[in-house]
Order: sequence, then structure tokens, then C-alpha cells
Amino acid sequence: MAQKIIILDFGSQTTQLIGRRVREMNTFCEILPYNKFPENDPDVIGVILSGSPYSVHDPDSFRIDFDKIRGRYPILGICYGAQLTTHVFGGKVESTHAHEYGRANLTAVDHTCPIFEGVEVGSQVWMSHGDSITQLGEGFRAVGSTADVQFAAFQHESEPFFGVQFHPEVFHSLDGRRMLENFVIKVCGSRQDWSADSFIESTVAELRQQLGDDRVILGLSGGVDSSVAAVLLHRAIGRNLTCIFVDHGMLRKNEFHNVIRDYEALGLNIIGVDASAKFFAELSGVEEPEAKRKIIGKGFIDVFDAEAQKITDAKWLAQGTIYPDCIESLNITGKVIKSHHNVGGLPEKMNLRLCEPLRWLFKDEVRGVGRALGMPEHLISRHPFPGPGLAVRILGDITPEKVQILQEADDIFIEGLRNWTTEVNGREVSLYDQTWQAGVILLPVRSVGVMGDERTYERAVALRAVTSTDAMTADWAHLPYEFLAKVSNEIINKVKGINRVCYDISSKPPSTIEWE
Repeated sequence: MAQKIIILDFGSQTTQLIGRRVREMNTFCEILPYNKFPENDPDVIGVILSGSPYSVHDPDSFRIDFDKIRGRYPILGICYGAQLTTHVFGGKVESTHAHEYGRANLTAVDHTCPIFEGVEVGSQVWMSHGDSITQLGEGFRAVGSTADVQFAAFQHESEPFFGVQFHPEVFHSLDGRRMLENFVIKVCGSRQDWSADSFIESTVAELRQQLGDDRVILGLSGGVDSSVAAVLLHRAIGRNLTCIFVDHGMLRKNEFHNVIRDYEALGLNIIGVDASAKFFAELSGVEEPEAKRKIIGKGFIDVFDAEAQKITDAKWLAQGTIYPDCIESLNITGKVIKSHHNVGGLPEKMNLRLCEPLRWLFKDEVRGVGRALGMPEHLISRHPFPGPGLAVRILGDITPEKVQILQEADDIFIEGLRNWTTEVNGREVSLYDQTWQAGVILLPVRSVGVMGDERTYERAVALRAVTSTDAMTADWAHLPYEFLAKVSNEIINKVKGINRVCYDISSKPPSTIEWE
């Protein structure tokens, strides 16, 4: 079995980022709520304690039983995890009455501490805490300081037990990756054997054992996750996998036919269902965003279920659920929140067992597995696309005419991003590959324009393109003015019904990536 690092989550917003950093070291990790440590798991080689929105002095703050992990595994406490360690083992954590947030520099580093190997004095770290450690617990010693924080890092004198009051997982801690590598590789002894190839090998073997000769149904969306899940399952069980691709009429231009063609080229057994007429009828006159989403969600389940009922011997429903969908996260009340499945309700409705071959992977790892499977790059690097499709990029009611207008404008924008390259680190990279997500929004307004000698009164659209790593935060993409001018001119000249193009320069937060 693969070695693993357990990350105990105390509710920090950056807990998943810790997990991503560990995975980048070719080391498997699991993120679990603070009170769900897996006892007697022989594959665990180390434990990381995350940050938290709580103070250790809050009566409802999260606590753990250190007896379950201390002396059994190397431990690294980050921010709240370090303060909790200090508080429990006899040190002092006091309010500073001033939130310590932002960049700081290490003014002292003890290089006998293994996590600071290769980290120099002056290295920048990122602080984000209201309390501060003012006295270490018994048996612990300081190994790192900043100008304002005496005990920025500490370790136990005789155990592999460490704590840092800064966040090594974030980009602004410039040597943070090295610190985490030192802990995971040098202290915990990771063999670094978690890779796309090893995942494929082990998962295909597990799927064959789990599924045997059973028939499996998978709902395809054309997106990265379901596509990789389909190819992985196909490698394991071949023609026993049947894929269903539902066209609700609000896909991108020619997408239904292009996706079917791509999947057939991969050898997948796929059924395409054009249900656009049904969805347009049910959406007629509906303007409220959540109502549109619910209609499309229910409609998809109904169409998918009707098609799946024709496969009478199916026993499993496969989904492209990925790890962020499965992680149990904590809110400030301490309640556990679990993300919904991709097509929630279907397994129970259809009386099928659930198969989720990607449930341990982050998005970037899914793409890595797709490449290792030999999938075409345009499927792997495809931008995220909302399940309701262009329905949530048309503000107001949905009509076939509006969808067609938006499809044409969106096609010009996306193809333009693919074809326009700029130099990045010495190589030419398309604007499409430099952005996380992009699309066009059809606005519920008309504007006056002049085309030739005629006055026009037609629709306006907004272009949206963002950069991100995980969609939790996003910045608007700083696309070249020359590109925006070209795309704007092309949309207005080629798409009948549009005479004005705007560019959305809002970041998330406070805005969202999609408009609805």
C-alpha cells in the first residue's frame, strides 16, 4: 500500500493547499476532520495539524487526543496546530491584541532542526494569527524567530515533533515548500512513490477486483473529470462500461458532436442523447438563476435515468467525483460539511452501487492521470464548464435564439484564446492555457450602435477570463489589449444580434467566476 501523510483539519481555509503541497512531493495524503484520526493504519508515516479560525482559548475550539499520535508518528503543527501543541503541553499562548497577518522574515534559524535544512536567515514567511506563543511547552525549544515573533518555530528536544506559527503551504512563504519537503521526505521518510502511473496501475487492479464482470454506467459531461474517469474505467473493464452523454441544448457550439467524436476515438462505448427540446420547453420563461439550475439538474437526472433503464443488467453508477468533492470540511460551528456528488440522488434512484475511481485526486492530479493514459491534450487541459452550461451565462430567460447567439460569440472568444500565444518562461503559451476559465455572458440589456449607415439596438455581451489554481479564489486575466480589440471586433462583425462587447475585471472574492 502507499505511504500516507494524515492532515488533521481544524477548519483552516488553506488545509487543502497543504494537501496539494504534499501531493506535489509524490506523497499520498489524506485530509480528515481533527477528530477522525485513523487508528491502526499501517500506511501512515506522519501527521500534520492544520490552522484554524479558532483561538485555543475559545471554549468551542477543536482539540485532539495527542496520545493517539505522539510517539507513534512525526508531527508538524501549522499555526493553530502549533499553538494547540503549546497550549496542551504546558506552554503559553496569549492574545497579541493585534492580528499578525502578512509577510515576515526569519531573523533566526537553527539549522540543526531538520525542517530548516537549506532555509536561510531572512527567508520570507506568511503570518496569519491573532494569538502568539509566548512560552514553549516542556521539552520544546525554539528553532526559528521573526522580528515580532520569538517562537515562530519550535521542535521537541527528543522527538520528531515540530511547530511553526506561519503558513509554509502558501505561496508567500518562499521556502515553505522546502520546509514541508524536509518534514515529509527527510523526517517522515516518504519514498515519494505516489505518481500518476502508480495510481493508474493500482486503481485499474482495484477496479477489476471491485467490479468483476459487472456492467457500469457513467454519465459523461465532456469535462476533464468524467472523461478521465471514463478512460480509466475503460482500461479496467472495457466494453462493460457504457457512457451516457446528455445534450441539454446549452453546450458550446458543436460541442455535442465534437465530444461524441472524441470519445468514440478513445474506444469508449457511448450513447449520446439530444434532449435539448425538453430542456428548452421546461426553461421557457424562467429567469431566476437557482430555478434554472434546479430545472436542468432534475431534467438531467430524468433523461439519464430513462436512458440507463435500458441497460437492464447495470449494477454500478460511476462518477468523476474528485478529492475536493469528498473532503469533509469544518465550518466555524464545528459541524462537518460534505460536498454533494456530481449527480446527487442518482445512485439511490437507480438502485445502483457507486464507483468513484478519482475520489482521491485533486484536479491537477486528474490531468496528470489523463496525460499518463495517453488522452488528447485538448480534453485534459479543457477549462471547467458549468453543469447547466450556457444557461447560467444567459442572464434572464432562456431561448434557442439567445443560446445560438451566445454559442457564436463564445466560440470566437475561446478559439481566439487558443490561437493567441505569448511568451512565458521562454516558450510560447496560448492565452487559453494561461487562464483557468473563460467564457462569454449574454447580458439582459440592449445598447445603441451604428453599423454602416444604420442605427442598431442590439445585445451586449461581457467577456470573462480568470486565472486561478483551484477556483476558490480567482483574479481577472490581464489579457492583451490587442487581443481584446481583435475579439471584440470579430464578435460584433460576425455575430448577428450583438453590437457591444465588455470585459469583466472583477476578482473572486468578492465576485464569483460565473455570473449566475
